[in-house]
Amino acid sequence: MDVLTANDAVTRRIKAMTDRISGLKEHDLYFYNQPVEEMLGDSKVRVAGRVMGMYASYSYLGLVGHPRINEAAKKAVDQFGTGTNGVRTLAGTLTIHDELEETVANFKHTEAAITYTSGYATNLSVISTLMGRGDYIFSDKLNHASIVDGCLMSGAEFRRFRHKDMAHLEGLLRNAPADVAKMVIADSVFSMDGDIIDLPKMLELCKKYNAWLMIDEAHSVGMLGEKGTGIEEYYGLGDVIDIKMGTLSKTIPSVGGYVAAKKDIITYLRHASRAYIFSAALPPAQAAAASEAFKVILDEPWRIERLNQNTKQFINGLKSMGFDTMLTETAIVPVLCGEDDTAFALTREAQHNDVFVLPVVSPAVPEGLARLRATVTAAHEPSEIERAMDVIGEAGKKLGMIK
Repeated sequence: MDVLTANDAVTRRIKAMTDRISGLKEHDLYFYNQPVEEMLGDSKVRVAGRVMGMYASYSYLGLVGHPRINEAAKKAVDQFGTGTNGVRTLAGTLTIHDELEETVANFKHTEAAITYTSGYATNLSVISTLMGRGDYIFSDKLNHASIVDGCLMSGAEFRRFRHKDMAHLEGLLRNAPADVAKMVIADSVFSMDGDIIDLPKMLELCKKYNAWLMIDEAHSVGMLGEKGTGIEEYYGLGDVIDIKMGTLSKTIPSVGGYVAAKKDIITYLRHASRAYIFSAALPPAQAAAASEAFKVILDEPWRIERLNQNTKQFINGLKSMGFDTMLTETAIVPVLCGEDDTAFALTREAQHNDVFVLPVVSPAVPEGLARLRATVTAAHEPSEIERAMDVIGEAGKKLGMIK
């Protein structure tokens, strides 16, 4: 293929996407990147001048705007300013970054922790730093894109097992060479389906086949466990995961990502992972906000209880109406629509009635499995959830999804 032909191919792809977006906008079916004018707590937002119930938020415990977290961020700005001097390795580490990493390590019951500028950068860098050519990585089929990209970037042999299929995983582990480094990676809570990985069985297989275990806890911290500390607490296990990855931008209302592990692993990442060495540190306000948020989770366990109650109400209510919520066990509640156009139409009907939800369509999910990715938080009142379900239910009837 010559350069001209290759450029033509790129142009066609761009045009196809542009045409698709134009068609959606023409039929009032385009809902991405809507400007949110105001956050009204964690349960409502103002969009285009209208107050809407927020059912697309990752702030599962309702910590956005929490007074303690806001105050910590303000104090950090007063002490350190709004930015850093550069990368921590060359420009110096602020004490507030060390404090955040100590807080994370204590929360996750590990020896040490390291932070990065985003969850995506965390997975990309950590996986590709620890694993390389000749090593083997085993990844759940529905793992987050950042995990997939980290595996590909590592150059290791990349094997994907069927979603939560531990027999398939064992077969892949058994067939791998015995004398190579192996790592098994999975999300704790899957971001599009809301189901939970079988950690005890995965741990058993990792021990049996001498493989490292890495778990992405982006959606389990603050959601799983009586204290909200994550999947190990949920299953009643101790410090059993080798590499605990998480984000600072979902339940934790800040930005960034982290890994918690044994001290020697963290020391290695601090001196070898490119996203740490070559990226400026988190802004002081964000580091302080994240650190305080972990403490708030432990101090306010009622939020986890409230989230669990709201989750049951939302899932059971939608199911009773006839909606398919797939296999979710968490506050991530897919409302299966099937075709992309149905998901777009259901979103339109919901938003026109002031329920802010968003669609997930192909290629983010397989064709025929388009859905609303609806969420509830600890900030929602039961009456608000009832109204949201009523709106979604009426829209589902109008579109012929339910009777």
